[in-house]
Amino acid sequence: MSNGQWYPPEWPDRIRALASGELTPAEPKRAATVMLLRDTADGPAVHMLRRRASMAFAGGAYAYPGGGVDARDSRPVRWAGPSLSAWASCLGVDEASAQAVVCAAVRETYEEAGVLLAGVTPDTVVGDTTGDAWESDRQSLVDRELSFADFLDRRGLVLRSDLLGAWARWITPEFEPRRYDTWFFVAALPEGQRTRNASTEADRTVWIRPGDAAERYDQGELLMMPPTISTLRSLIPCATAADALSAARERDLTPVLATARVSSDGGLVLSWPGHEEFTKHISIGGSR
Repeated sequence: MSNGQWYPPEWPDRIRALASGELTPAEPKRAATVMLLRDTADGPAVHMLRRRASMAFAGGAYAYPGGGVDARDSRPVRWAGPSLSAWASCLGVDEASAQAVVCAAVRETYEEAGVLLAGVTPDTVVGDTTGDAWESDRQSLVDRELSFADFLDRRGLVLRSDLLGAWARWITPEFEPRRYDTWFFVAALPEGQRTRNASTEADRTVWIRPGDAAERYDQGELLMMPPTISTLRSLIPCATAADALSAARERDLTPVLATARVSSDGGLVLSWPGHEEFTKHISIGGSR
């Protein structure tokens, strides 16, 4: 492997099983992930976590805070920012689903990074979110003892959906047993808040400039899934976090789904439409 592209050795067998009809694709679960940005003297840095090597899915790979949509993310919440109809149009789903995806993005960012995109009023955002009381509520969210709607109500907060910008949408390939339909968002780290590794799925976190992370991926130093390195590269032109949020308004959210076909020599060609750098030519005996 000349770069850091995550490529499980079992993929060829799964792809062949899918092609032969022996494997039935799993239904992808909706998910959301957030690229938190903070400005530095050398441009914006993005917050990333490294998934524990023991994780069944993408162990050892660098990613962003995020996770699956919980059924309770659909409960009505105190809301600020673009309307649900506007978010539904942006994300390509119905209004109930749009709320659930946005709620999941905000909730998971708080659960995994300790950063909360919410405020007492529609034009404010909370500052320090550390302390025993905050941690107790965060853990209750993680344990699913508390819904995000109840959490916001308990603290008299409104969800600041205007602090998010939708950036991309990727769907896990059909031959993967764990599949996700994931929306990627950008957000600026709120003033007064700081990130921390609050995730049980990560063994370290870093703030790193997108260009530096991409360079280390190219050198094979950082392991990443295609959606991660693709979104990192797309952040490089942004001079500030505000630039990224502004650029989000023009982003194409057409879902990206990998496809596989049988080549003339009996091998396989795995590709992600519109992202040629990830194409894999899988020979009968392996890959290249």
